[in-house]
Amino acid sequence: MMLKALSVSITPNEQIPCNLCGAQNFQLVYPSTLTRDTPTAQDFRCTSAAYGVHPPIVRCNGCGLVYANPRWASAVVQENYSVVQDPIYVQEREGRVLTFTRNLKPFEDLARASATRRLLDVGCHIGVMVELAQARGWEAWGVEPSTWAAEQARARGLNVITGTLAEAKLPENYFDVVTLWDVVEHLTDPRAELDQIHRVLKPGGILAVHTIDIESAFARVLGKRWPWLMEMHLYYFSPHTLGKMLQTLGFEIVRANPQGRFLRVGYLATRIAAYNPTLARWIHALAARLNLLEKAIPVNFGDLFTMHARKK
Repeated sequence: MMLKALSVSITPNEQIPCNLCGAQNFQLVYPSTLTRDTPTAQDFRCTSAAYGVHPPIVRCNGCGLVYANPRWASAVVQENYSVVQDPIYVQEREGRVLTFTRNLKPFEDLARASATRRLLDVGCHIGVMVELAQARGWEAWGVEPSTWAAEQARARGLNVITGTLAEAKLPENYFDVVTLWDVVEHLTDPRAELDQIHRVLKPGGILAVHTIDIESAFARVLGKRWPWLMEMHLYYFSPHTLGKMLQTLGFEIVRANPQGRFLRVGYLATRIAAYNPTLARWIHALAARLNLLEKAIPVNFGDLFTMHARKK
């Protein structure tokens, strides 16, 4: 079905062209499942379990990029991210520490020849990556739109700026590495953000992006039940579409590979509860009995990937 526009009962809404190729011809992939006409800040928490609740999701007929359209107005999205608070994320800190510790080595190896060690984490939230990089000798900075999360990071003595990358007005050609962990899918304009990253990276600098993969086998098998179809996710990249966008902005793709994360068993049970409450209760009870609720374990269904690219 080829569409020029979609008529759905969500307001305010914003019709947008494809962020990769600019086309305005698209096919509906998944109809809207929204049940109300305004979002709330809690819908934009990193730890939200509102799986399956989303605006219409379409696929561009020109380049294949999958994205939400129409969606909440950009100003509405940005305002909600500025006020959102997420205490559960703090509780899940151990899983983030293990995940980001593992993620450090690949880009450290790629940036080893650099004379300086300057890193920027875009959308750094409470600053876990910034803190870990700083402990390993990096001059580490973060930018974060959530006032609450940025304050959490600065309370730990971290260099974190409240706001967006464009608002931060950081110097060009300054950083050796820029990272985007589970951020690009939330952006209202990924292309503009990646262009800003290109500006602040040194020539030869490394970009590391971690995001969800709409073309993964797991996503294809689950279809409309794929858990990452969510209101806060505005773009659904694949290695192909993300790689193409980066190449058009002056990056050279170094590699892309599936990469999961570490989650506490107790937290994992809360994620499963959205789909199978009985199974979640069984896992929680067993883990509690074995004193494993706080144990962080690796989880990888192949539907998350990390891409490393180099500024030409």
